[in-house]
Amino acid sequence: MAGTNVDRVVNAPAEKVWAVLTDLARWEEWNTLFTKWKGEVPDTVAQGSQMTAVLTIMGMANTITLTADEFEPPTLVKLSGTGMAGAKISLTLSVEPDDEAARVTAQADFVSQMMVGAIGKAIERSAKKELDASLEKLAAIVE
Repeated sequence: MAGTNVDRVVNAPAEKVWAVLTDLARWEEWNTLFTKWKGEVPDTVAQGSQMTAVLTIMGMANTITLTADEFEPPTLVKLSGTGMAGAKISLTLSVEPDDEAARVTAQADFVSQMMVGAIGKAIERSAKKELDASLEKLAAIVE
């Protein structure tokens, strides 16, 4: 298993941050792991919502049908799914009010027989870099 998380204080109201995080039509604006949607995408996320995305890490694209396993508006959404070669991914996004700002946390976990040792560490480093870049882009949109 490989996994990482990052957090950032964003100078915007938590409600505004949450609205962008859960607007799937806007993922390409900020989520650097996201490449594109395939097929129908729900207008709004809800518990059990499913959508198929192409996610890319370390230059490797993987088509994954994601399910909203946890959805607790306006603070938490956890999406998970299985892609090619049985690779499992979960992406957890949370938002907490922090005075006039919001603390955003993004966590990505990858499970596969190949996600161990040096490969797992490389994926963790790459995922951390991508999540940092994603939260930076998110902040630029909402601030």
